[in-house]
Amino acid sequence: MDQPNAPFADLTGKLLIAMPGLADPRFHGGVVLICAHSADGAMGLILNKPMSDIGFSDVLTQLGITKQAITLEMPVCYGGPVEMRRGFVLHSTEYRSDDRDLLVVSTDFALTATRDILRDIAAGLGPRRAILALGYAGWGPGQLEDEIGENSWLTADAPPDLVFAPRLEGKWEGALASLGISPMTLSSQAGRA
Repeated sequence: MDQPNAPFADLTGKLLIAMPGLADPRFHGGVVLICAHSADGAMGLILNKPMSDIGFSDVLTQLGITKQAITLEMPVCYGGPVEMRRGFVLHSTEYRSDDRDLLVVSTDFALTATRDILRDIAAGLGPRRAILALGYAGWGPGQLEDEIGENSWLTADAPPDLVFAPRLEGKWEGALASLGISPMTLSSQAGRA
């Protein structure tokens, strides 16, 4: 007889905070905003790993977009190991583009993956707050739940001031602090009580 499935806990709009024992170096010390989560898998963006070789102005230049106004000089993050040539703009929800190209993550966050938002930002017509990520993190069905069960990740609410902080350094510590946890108290060893 089949076992009934455990209730699904949707983590869309939540943060994942990498635990010290997380084996994958691409996520070490990472903070990920989950943008979509269902029984079919999850998709998120790493928020605190800067792209060392490219800045926002470089992206605009590569895409042939001319700055027409003083614009938001947003951080460019390594969003994750999947589709690294693809860009995603995580932004505040007051900005609206063509609804076909907009994923509303929560009341605080939306995601757009078209050049139009970059043109709007360059023209001074973009969102109030935004982060550009190259690539994304993805998990297959049950994979993220398994990793959480193995103590690879903590989950937390996603404060917009932390998510959109222009300094990427310190977001991991800030995410832990939002849970009342000091990094000094974490162990890289997982255990069960």
